[in-house]
Amino acid sequence: MRDLGCPSRMARDVLTQIPMRKPCKMRVAVDHSLYSLRTLVERCFNKLKNARRVATRYDKTAESFLGFIDITSIRLWVRLLST
Repeated sequence: MRDLGCPSRMARDVLTQIPMRKPCKMRVAVDHSLYSLRTLVERCFNKLKNARRVATRYDKTAESFLGFIDITSIRLWVRLLST
């Protein structure tokens, strides 16, 4: 997915949460509260991917992979609380 909205999404009746580019003639309104939540989720995924084991999926089973995501999420949360 791109960071800038593309006009092809309007043809599919998809609710866009990405601001349109300035050169586009047809501008679509964006719900800024949903856009900020989307950005928050994307940033969380990027921080999770900084853990090499999550990014490369070294674990063989889904349970161990999800367990390591839990551990990484707790580490991020504790780091956030300590600042």
